[in-house]
Amino acid sequence: MRNDYGLEMKFCQLGEAVKVTGGTVIEGYASFFGLADQGNDVVLKGAYGRSLKRLAEKGGRVKMLWQHDPAQPIGIWDEVREDDRGLFVKGRILPDVEKGREAVALIASGAIDGLSIGYRTVQAEKDAKGRRLLHELELWEVSLVTFPMLPEARVGAKGDEPGADGLRELAAALEDARRMLADR
Repeated sequence: MRNDYGLEMKFCQLGEAVKVTGGTVIEGYASFFGLADQGNDVVLKGAYGRSLKRLAEKGGRVKMLWQHDPAQPIGIWDEVREDDRGLFVKGRILPDVEKGREAVALIASGAIDGLSIGYRTVQAEKDAKGRRLLHELELWEVSLVTFPMLPEARVGAKGDEPGADGLRELAAALEDARRMLADR
């Protein structure tokens, strides 16, 4: 998916390792290496390295946004790094920001369980299976979102609420329907 700024976006559910503490600190994986998402893209290990290095050299940060809206920053990513599993993020949702308060409440209730990256593709190729292998990405932002694109990850924030699996299935069905309508 692309936005008005030409950025691509990848959605990933907050993983099992995601934790929300004190109502505002969030940590976990925004992207996993080697897994094909619903768009048939696979992020390869090392894809974010150069981008993160350039940001650090400039004193810049990956932005924390609400639903990829650049007019709605909701917090600060204090740590963004690659490890063997993927792109690890840790930051603080700002409760003094209206959407930040909403995000905290929605995460706590299980209504929001997704992270999504906003990036530009620097280097990619198609493999024999037709998947797009993403070798290098320019990472701009990590957003809290409603509909994640990588189903292998699970919410780990404040425990799963009873009935959350049914809500995830409904959300997946709605996302499939939205995608079918967009392809028309």
